[in-house]
Order: sequence, then structure tokens, then C-alpha cells
Amino acid sequence: MRLIVARCSARYTGRLTTELPDGLRLLMIKDDGTFMLWADGGGPKVKPLNWMTPPTVVEEDEGALVVRKRAGKSEDRLEIRLLEVLSDVTHDMGEPAALEKDGVERELQEELAEQPEVLEAGLRLVRREWPTDIGPVDLVCRDADDGWVAVEIKRVAGIEAVEQLTRYLERICVDPALAGCRGILAAQKIRPQARTLAEARGLACVEVDLELLRGEREPELVLFG
Repeated sequence: MRLIVARCSARYTGRLTTELPDGLRLLMIKDDGTFMLWADGGGPKVKPLNWMTPPTVVEEDEGALVVRKRAGKSEDRLEIRLLEVLSDVTHDMGEPAALEKDGVERELQEELAEQPEVLEAGLRLVRREWPTDIGPVDLVCRDADDGWVAVEIKRVAGIEAVEQLTRYLERICVDPALAGCRGILAAQKIRPQARTLAEARGLACVEVDLELLRGEREPELVLFG
């Protein structure tokens, strides 16, 4: 990972255009191509001023740094003018450790791997923990039409879960054989904002009940008059 502390200005063009005036900022460049531009502070919900997920192209010239990413037929572009570099260091972070899921998420993954048809009729498991270069996808399945489906499983799914599944799909679809892969977000509870964002991105949302999956209780009966 490369960390640059510099006084700089920035201009982003792509889905919209934004500009940052001169200021002291941290530039973070990860080996997987993730780029983040940070300012100091921001309160408890701090997030980067600008970021791009892989794949990206980082170009350097004297006094400037440009980060580019293809976005469909267009291109996202972040141009950074380096006025004064205070620090520029690279750290070897070693092999990333897998993120430990909490007990409920592990159990949901195990049960859904055994019963993928709960998420969608005709769904069948291909592999748990499907590897990508940014981390493993919980489940990868084939649907009734033999299409590819990636499933991300959470106990409670918020907007970050949608972003995570979106990043996984970007990496999976780099492989031409998997280019049509679609996503399902599965959770015991899906927050309304996450559902709205997921559906806007063409991702399916399914709420699941762990007790029902385990067979610990019967489904509620619905009477039709």
C-alpha cells in the first residue's frame, strides 16, 4: 500500500464534475487498484473525499497524479495536482486475512449453501467462498437458465453490503465466461435504503429467516378467503 501526504488540489470528472481546492490530504493507493483521497477529520461517519474501486489505472507525471476507471462507455477521471509532497511511503501489508463473519452470518451461509432454492426457484450451488482478487464471494450459483449468480449474505444488510456485492460483481464479470453474472443480496433484515440502491443497480434482495432454514419452526400460515 502506498500512502502520500501532500498539499494538493483535485478535479473529478465522470458521472458528475467536482473540484477540491488546495489542501493537505492523504492519498491512499492499494495494490488491488483501490484509490482513496482523504482529509483529516469528518466526525464519526468519516469517509474518503473521493475514491475509486478497482480496476483503475494510476498515471504519474511531475507534480500530478491521474486516476482513471472505465465506467461503461464513459470514464471516471480524478486529476490531482501535487503542490507539495510531505511524505510518500510504501508498505508491504502481506497477504490479507479473510474477514471473519459473525456466527449468524456463518450459519446463514451454511444453510443457504444447502438450500439455495430458498433464494430463487431453480438456484443451485456451484461454490462457497468463491475467490476474487478483492475477497471471497459467499456463494456462487447457477440459476434455472444456467446463468451465473453471486450471493452476498449479511445478518443486517445496509448500503455497504450493496457496495460490496457491486464490487464483487465487477471483478467476477472481468472473466468473459462469467460476464453475465447477476447478484442477490440475502439477509435477515435489509434496510430500506439498501434495498432501494440494490434494486436501482439490478440486484435482487431476499430476506431470510434462520429459524425457518434450520427447520426450528413452521412457516406462518396464510388463509385465503
